[in-house]
Amino acid sequence: MSSAYFDNLAEKWPSTVVCRSEIGKFSGGILTPRYVANLDSAGRGISGRIRVGRKICYPVQNVIRFLENRAQEVERG
Repeated sequence: MSSAYFDNLAEKWPSTVVCRSEIGKFSGGILTPRYVANLDSAGRGISGRIRVGRKICYPVQNVIRFLENRAQEVERG
């Protein structure tokens, strides 16, 4: 899958990290904070997470890589 689908996300985001509470805004609704928290609990979440105070954050590039790894192009049919 081409990374062109998600490259614009990083360009438009004003920070180098995405807080879990803002993951829906960053991804255009593809991911939700609850879904990402559940993946983290199961050990299948976005790599590189960090805690800043009470917030959990992820490096922008890791979120994009996570999306790219799960995206599949749908064929017309």
